[in-house]
Amino acid sequence: MKVIIKKIEYYLPENAVTNDFLQTENPEWDMHNVKERAGVFKRFISSENETALDLGLKACEKLFVNNDEEKNKIDGIIFCTQSEDYIMPPNSCILHGKLKLPENVLAFDFNLACSGYTYGLAIARGLITAGTWKNILLVNSDTYSKFINKKDRSARVLFGDGAAATIISAGDDDLHGIIDVLCSTEGKQHDKFMIPAGGCRIPLSNKTKETETDSSGNVRSQENIHMDGMGILVFINSKVPKQIREILKRNNLTVDDISLFVFHQASKMALDSLTKILKIKSDKVYENIGNVGNTVSASIPIAIKDAQQQGKIKKGNKVLLSGFGVGLSWASAIVQF
Repeated sequence: MKVIIKKIEYYLPENAVTNDFLQTENPEWDMHNVKERAGVFKRFISSENETALDLGLKACEKLFVNNDEEKNKIDGIIFCTQSEDYIMPPNSCILHGKLKLPENVLAFDFNLACSGYTYGLAIARGLITAGTWKNILLVNSDTYSKFINKKDRSARVLFGDGAAATIISAGDDDLHGIIDVLCSTEGKQHDKFMIPAGGCRIPLSNKTKETETDSSGNVRSQENIHMDGMGILVFINSKVPKQIREILKRNNLTVDDISLFVFHQASKMALDSLTKILKIKSDKVYENIGNVGNTVSASIPIAIKDAQQQGKIKKGNKVLLSGFGVGLSWASAIVQF
């Protein structure tokens, strides 16, 4: 059974934070260097009371606008986020209620970051292939800005908030759909990208709110994102190309058979490195990080939607998707649109 990516919509918060704004607020920051390394010119930041669930709902409303028939065919909701509204219940259940879906709908959350879209494709594909479900709503939404210290230049300049909603369905032909997905994990390096406090291991306290300044001048507390930028780049360069070569080989494909590569929009440095290592022509690697920032698990579906609107993904094209990050985890998929 073929499983297809049927439709994608996304939503970004109204508040756009530009590099000029950050430079004015932080005169000591070298924003020219940020532009060269991160490649981000603006990012969209949620308001104080705006959550990942709110962003996800707005993406779904765009997806189903004037189309209740398609909405009523949904028989499963998978919500990928690391910015849950509550410890319990999961965002997927609340979203189910807000969309007014019937009771016979599967709903659950999973906690992954930048690999979350490609992992989500693997999960949805497995559920549909099992034959019990036909139309899965995959929502990828995060508000990382709420976990970033405003004086942490390394993270603040890079990440933006955003949500994407994707309908994944059983296909009716053999020519289109998700061809293959590979998922990988390196849990021994989990501390390369984490928020130390806030879970049961290190509960929130006055001590976890205390900030420290690292050797690069970035300020963080245990309640903020801690990211080893160079360590993550080494991980991307060493692990992701191997996986991409493996998924191509096991499907008897080469780089030349792929019409477009849509990588997680991690940073300009990461995208440039992957392009060089895999020897891909630059015009076959899609980038939109400059205008939206790194939107975590929503970055790949946002990029797919933008590429489709720009005519860079056409019917019949084989597209390779690859996400990588927190966990550490990474996953790649080949999709024929």
